[in-house]
Amino acid sequence: MKMTTIKKVETRDARFPLKPGEGVDAVHSEPIYSYAVTRLLTDTNDAATGIAFTLGGGNQLVCEAIELLTDRLVGQEIEDLMSRWGTVSREMADHPQLRWLGPHKGVVHLALSSITNACFDLWAKARQVPLWKLLIDLSPEAIVDTLDLTYLEDVLSREQAIELFNSNRPGREDRMEVVRDGYPGYDTSVGWFAYADDLIVANAKKALDAGFTAMKLKVGSADSARDLRRAELVRDVVGDSARLMFDANQAWNLPRAMDMCQNLADLNAFWIEEPTHPDDVLGHQKLAKAIAPSAIALGEHVPNRVMFKNFIQANAMQFVQVDAVRVAGVSEFIAISMLARQKGLKVVPHVGDMGQLHQHLVLFNHISLGHERVFLEYIPHLRDHFVHPAHVEAGIYRTPDVPGATCDLKEIENT
Repeated sequence: MKMTTIKKVETRDARFPLKPGEGVDAVHSEPIYSYAVTRLLTDTNDAATGIAFTLGGGNQLVCEAIELLTDRLVGQEIEDLMSRWGTVSREMADHPQLRWLGPHKGVVHLALSSITNACFDLWAKARQVPLWKLLIDLSPEAIVDTLDLTYLEDVLSREQAIELFNSNRPGREDRMEVVRDGYPGYDTSVGWFAYADDLIVANAKKALDAGFTAMKLKVGSADSARDLRRAELVRDVVGDSARLMFDANQAWNLPRAMDMCQNLADLNAFWIEEPTHPDDVLGHQKLAKAIAPSAIALGEHVPNRVMFKNFIQANAMQFVQVDAVRVAGVSEFIAISMLARQKGLKVVPHVGDMGQLHQHLVLFNHISLGHERVFLEYIPHLRDHFVHPAHVEAGIYRTPDVPGATCDLKEIENT
């Protein structure tokens, strides 16, 4: 195994304006899909890319935080670094001055996401394997060494984490079939909030023709009748057999969410996503009880493992939408996936346009942790900017086979 040492860390503020209407929801009306990028340059030909996702404004602040946190990485050999990443990442998150800006959320945590993802990308490239392959080949002990389990010890100790992997080893060979078969996707781009009714109808038909059997519609209008009309239009197009999800992007207060979730549940909603403020654990708990057996999906704006622990313990979510470019990268994603697995909850990552990274992590979740194969969000608006864009065919993510996390951006690689 070759030795790969980090010689330099660079950051890039990468922003990609969207076409009119793309990415618009009930709360985020002017999105610019953007990445705070960490680049690790090495003493070999390997260079790594890590990304955290923003909507444009403030992206440069995340890049500045990356620069403040990464001085300790220069001179580190990647195998040695990742053997103690849980400790290293904890020290970064608990920076004695920058921690005041969080803790474990906001600009600094997004910076840690980008840094962590770059380190995992470099680790996989140094071993010349895709990220999913790196992760499933690691021993339980090696994986747990990459995790910061601080504040989870009451529910997930190191010993319990290792046992969780060992207890899910039976059936692993059968679950490896997902590598051959691919991972199902669902289409979010059919129903952006600003799209006209005729466009969402046409998009829903197009998604069905492309092989998708699940899709999502944005809701959260000031006029409830608009949401329900659009929801009925899409349900009429896709029929009763397709899975249809509704995403309010935190637009409703709790009383409004109670009313709207009940109405949407009548349309056989597979889940209702972010119905109210993402910090309101007890509000989601109350809502989940009220609309059962309809399901709550949550996680796009849940910033760290401690908040996820609270939502999971409160039975306030049924679908865990942890995002590896929102929490502290791959390692915190894995810790949260383990919390969900303990409770038998399904993990369906919030993807943004990060199917690039999450296409690896859902394979790991299924193969190594025994998570159910559900589906992975598909939003194609930025695929042309990636060197190795996700390959989605007939509604299925095909397994990536190039080394690394497939997050390299053309605009950066070509400079």
